[in-house]
Amino acid sequence: QAQLVESGGGLVQPGGSLRLSCAASGRAATNIAMGWFRRAPGKEREFVSAISWSGAGIHYANSVKGRFTISGDNAKKTTYLQMNGLRHEDTAVYYCAAVAYIAAGIDLSVAGDYDYWGQGTQVTVSS
Repeated sequence: QAQLVESGGGLVQPGGSLRLSCAASGRAATNIAMGWFRRAPGKEREFVSAISWSGAGIHYANSVKGRFTISGDNAKKTTYLQMNGLRHEDTAVYYCAAVAYIAAGIDLSVAGDYDYWGQGTQVTVSS
């Protein structure tokens, strides 16, 4: 059974920080890349960041560049998202996702290219 489990969400004031974690197990643990997406109330799911174990590098959405940092442990199949300088507009449910197999033309910013998804963790930025 494939599983991704997120943790680390919560309530934080504007300008604050949170660190999200995502641990993969089962079939999801044999992934070649992991990513973070988010869905704010009333909005579509959007790409946040991704990290590849196969040389495709690290990617960020423009809205989080310079504020968020993705990292990971390939051996543990765990990824982290350090979020600094949080803003009201960062409020969303954050989802971890994993790619099982490399495919020609894969785009780590596209949700449809991911094979496994976590249940999500709520991040609320409010004063």
